[in-house]
Amino acid sequence: MKKAVVILLVSLGVLLGLTACGKQPAPADQSGPVRQTVELTVWGAAEDTALLQELIASFQTHYAAEADFNITYQSQSEANCKDALLGDLEAGADVFTFADDQVAALAAAGALDPIADAGTIRETNLSAAVEAASVNGTLYAYPLTADNGYFLYYNKAYFSEEDIQSLDRLLETAGAAGRLFTMDWSSAWYVYAFFGNTGLTVGLNDDGLTNYCTWNSTDGPITGVDVAQAMLDIAANPGFSNQTDEAFMAGVRDGSVIAGVSGVWNAVAIQQAWGENAGASKLPTFTCAGQQVQMASFSGCKLIGVNAYSKYPEWSARLAEWLTSENSQRLRFEQRGQGPSNSAAADSQEVQQSAAIAALLAQSEFSHLQRVGGNIWTPVAEFAASMAQGNPSGAPLQAQLDRMVEGVTAR
Repeated sequence: MKKAVVILLVSLGVLLGLTACGKQPAPADQSGPVRQTVELTVWGAAEDTALLQELIASFQTHYAAEADFNITYQSQSEANCKDALLGDLEAGADVFTFADDQVAALAAAGALDPIADAGTIRETNLSAAVEAASVNGTLYAYPLTADNGYFLYYNKAYFSEEDIQSLDRLLETAGAAGRLFTMDWSSAWYVYAFFGNTGLTVGLNDDGLTNYCTWNSTDGPITGVDVAQAMLDIAANPGFSNQTDEAFMAGVRDGSVIAGVSGVWNAVAIQQAWGENAGASKLPTFTCAGQQVQMASFSGCKLIGVNAYSKYPEWSARLAEWLTSENSQRLRFEQRGQGPSNSAAADSQEVQQSAAIAALLAQSEFSHLQRVGGNIWTPVAEFAASMAQGNPSGAPLQAQLDRMVEGVTAR
């Protein structure tokens, strides 16, 4: 008993001595979880820079309590986004806008993963936009707009409602006024307007990569040569000018251009330039093989994708959802005049009253979803350039058509 008491006293003394020497138990960790810093790169069209930067800023403010953000915006053509991204997926943007015709190739290359919350996206967006963002029924991207088509802009001070029904009359009126009607023949996207409603076809083969094309056909009521000759006749008219979209807008502003083919992305700028004289309509008819043929158009949507190689996939998805939300699409319409894919935004009174959106809807009867492989662009641009210049080589039209189709259908 005495021995036990002595041992206890000795033990207490040792503990007191350690305490006196400062050997106290370490305090619990009070630092808490480390705050995450999220670094993202966003690609978007140059003309959307101000809008996207505004939306990115609002996203950072909304989620400021959850993370620190370092989001870099870079201008990147939506038409060439696929090529830029697939050049180096790991170094590419985390979130990017692109035209819907690239979705199949991006998904096949592993650049896009199926959307996790596909059900919500399907419920809140127009069915055509959801279809454009899908591959074999699987959703791979977030719909952003439902307006990636083209139609006619015209200055009401020069044209009547009757004038804008036919390209012949448009060109005659423009030429008489010493002004121009313009169209971009450097892109197959616009050149399709002359072939799309003639019975001549182009499209994607089952392999999802190569094209079929009958634009050089010598059979049927309208042949390839008929279309080529129609283009030559248009190009020879003094009221016509082959101009890019940028040159078209420059002409609108300086008064040299009074009509042209473009899309809703220029609606706000044209309204500012022409004021109450700003008009929009479906595309006109053109003379081909002795008959009036309604000009066709490609249709489609702009989409937002999330890079499958992003280091921050959850935050990238959140940002993509933010950029394509109903409120963001309403702001896009207000600032850029672009038609929403979000059903609620598309049904708003402001959108329904837009002349550009009304023209796009009228043209939709004569439009087709763009589904073509990459080999279409260069051969068609070369052929159309020859037509725009009046066939300077003098080569037979059939030979030029055959060469174009050979390039379009190359494997």
